[in-house]
Amino acid sequence: MKQQSNLIVMLTRQDRTVENAAAIFEQSRHAAAEYWGFKEAGLPLPEMRKLFQRMRDCHKKTALEVVAYTESECLQGARMAAECGCDLLMGTVFSDAVNKFCQDHHIQYMPFVGTVSGRPSVLEGGIDEMVLQAKTYLQKGVFGIDLLGYRYTGDKSRLIRRFVAEVNAPVCVAGSVDSCGRLDEIRRTAPWAFTIGSAFFEHKFGPDFAGQIDRVVRYMEQGGPLC
Repeated sequence: MKQQSNLIVMLTRQDRTVENAAAIFEQSRHAAAEYWGFKEAGLPLPEMRKLFQRMRDCHKKTALEVVAYTESECLQGARMAAECGCDLLMGTVFSDAVNKFCQDHHIQYMPFVGTVSGRPSVLEGGIDEMVLQAKTYLQKGVFGIDLLGYRYTGDKSRLIRRFVAEVNAPVCVAGSVDSCGRLDEIRRTAPWAFTIGSAFFEHKFGPDFAGQIDRVVRYMEQGGPLC
């Protein structure tokens, strides 16, 4: 029996944290999502720390996703995750330095695979290469992989299907989960998690933020009338 994928609610739009992230969280904190997060860009660090603390006070698990491509920028993002007390560091281009930092600070690390560029980010590369990369990173002790499946320039569905099947570790399908068809694909492939950010702000799954979260979680559990 396949596991149910966790929804990670991202308070982000176009790969940046929204300015009113704290207010959105307060309005939606009772929605049926355990995992919440946002990006390293868009809010000052003191506001990030305060919001992540509020999430923890509400018994949420927390994720910082870092869109960065140099080791120094990725390390800076990892330090932000540590200062904010995050459970997960998602994104960054893998480096041994970031991996060691996360291990030393008890942060679960989920780096990108493939060639990632731009903001909003785009994924390029061969599927075989990405699977091999993931297995190499896992041997070095990362928690899982941040897969930009729907940002891929190639066959998105084939990438997600193969990657989840061949990588024996938590995989988060992150970015551009913005339609019922893509939710259906995630239900079939059953990765460990998936993120939704911009689509909630664009009301792709209903008129209100918290209601969309509940509808998506219920749909992933039971199917039904959402789509």
